[in-house]
Parts: sequence; C-alpha cells; structure tokens
Amino acid sequence: MAVAESTIDADLAGLDALDVGDVAAPRRARRTWRALWPKVAALALFHLVWQLVVWSGWKEEFVLPPPGPVYRELWLRLQDGTILDALWLTMGRAARGFGVALVLGTAIGALVSRVKVLRTAVGSMITGLQTMPSIAWFPLAILAFKISEEAILFVVVLGAAPSIANGVISGADQVPPVLVRAGKVLGARGIALWRHVVLPASLPGYLAGLKQGWAFAWRSLMAGELIVIVVGKQSVGTLLQFSRDVNDAEGIVAAMVLIWGIGVAIDAMVFGAIERRVARHRGMLTAP
Repeated sequence: MAVAESTIDADLAGLDALDVGDVAAPRRARRTWRALWPKVAALALFHLVWQLVVWSGWKEEFVLPPPGPVYRELWLRLQDGTILDALWLTMGRAARGFGVALVLGTAIGALVSRVKVLRTAVGSMITGLQTMPSIAWFPLAILAFKISEEAILFVVVLGAAPSIANGVISGADQVPPVLVRAGKVLGARGIALWRHVVLPASLPGYLAGLKQGWAFAWRSLMAGELIVIVVGKQSVGTLLQFSRDVNDAEGIVAAMVLIWGIGVAIDAMVFGAIERRVARHRGMLTAP
C-alpha cells in the first residue's frame, strides 16, 4: 500500500512539474515580448520616417537613398566578407582601447576619490579632459605616433578614461557614510575597505561611468578610423571614408547604420545585461 501511494505521489509531482513548465514558458515569452516590442516598434517607426523623407523628395535618392538599397548594400558587403573583416579589426581596436581606459580610469578614479589632496589637485582636470572633443587629440597623436595603430589607441584611451574615472569618483561620493563606518568597525581598512564596502556600494555610478566611457571610446575610435587610415587595414571607419571618396551614398549610409547598430548592440547586450543583473541582485528587479 505504501509503495502504491509513493508511486502516485511521484506521478502527481511529475504532473505538477509539467504544469509549472507550461505556465512558465508563456510567462517567459510574454516578458520577452514586452521587452522587445517597444524596440521593434521604434525601429519600424524610424524606417517609416526615413522612407517618408525619401518619398517627400527633400533630397535626390543618389544623396539620400531609401532603406531598401542601403540594406542590400550591407548584405552584399556581408556576403563578400568586407564587413566581417572590417568588424574584426574595429572591434579589436575598441576592445584594446576600452580595456586600457578601464584599467587607467578605475585606478585614477579610486585614488582621487580616496585622497583629498588628489581630489583638490586633479579632480577638475579630469572633467576638463572629459569635455575635450576627441578630434582635438589627433594632431598630437599623429605627431607623436605617426599614422599608426598607436595613434588611434592613444585617442581612444584619452576619450574613455576620464569618463570612467569620473564614474568611480561620482559613485564613491554617493556611498552612505554609515556603510563606511560600519566597514571600519568590522575591521576593513585601506584596500579592503575599498574592495568590500566602497566599490560594491558605488557600483551603479561606476556602471554609468563605464557606459559613458564606452560611448566616448566608440566615438573616438570612429573619428580615428576616419582620420588615421593605416595602409593595408580596412576597418568600419575606412568603409565610411572610402564610400565618401567615391560619392557612394548607399555605402555611406550603410556604414553609418552599421556603426549605429554596433553601438546599440553593445549597450543592450553588455551594459544592459550587467545593469539588470546588478538591479536584480539588489532586489530592484524581479528574477526571470
């Protein structure tokens, strides 16, 4: 009798699990759809407005092409491998530049936020560097490094590092003093206090600095690839520049769409995912 009851219980448990799975899948699908449909609608509206502007005759189609020919151009360049080769070079540059800026910006921001003398001495200078247009650095970069990868990397790092440093400083300034005092009471001092108390508490401001740093790095990189064209290396920026040289409007807009799409994808897939994970960890977002 006991064996029969346990068998029935096991069968019912299996049925319950199936029911939960059936309910969870539609819920997950609804959450996914709720997250996606605003983006899909915005993209559709953007392309509709683009097509309406073309139809209005504001500019001739050889100056402002409609979406169809632009995406056909993208598809052709994707098929012949041009875009993939350019993306490989550009994203490698972006990763190296942002990586160096991440290390430098975090280290400088941590020092400035904890040492009052440094805050007084260089705090406003970091903001001044952040406000400088990346294009202003290129004469010095070319003079120092010639037409080379180092010139591009130099400008990317200078474009991103100040924003990251300011993110660290701003996040540290917003840490409640009671948390710092509690950490000291528990024995945290110096690096341990920063690692276990200040940095976790300042994470939202730090992430905002990282996002802004990436935006500046990407903009600086595109400017660099338009100005510093290294012989024998084709990047996303050179695709845009070469299309401009031959007055290829479809190629120009296709390269611009590609640059914009990469920026959106990195923001959504990398920084957006990190922000959601932090918010969920802090109880500000329900678990999936």
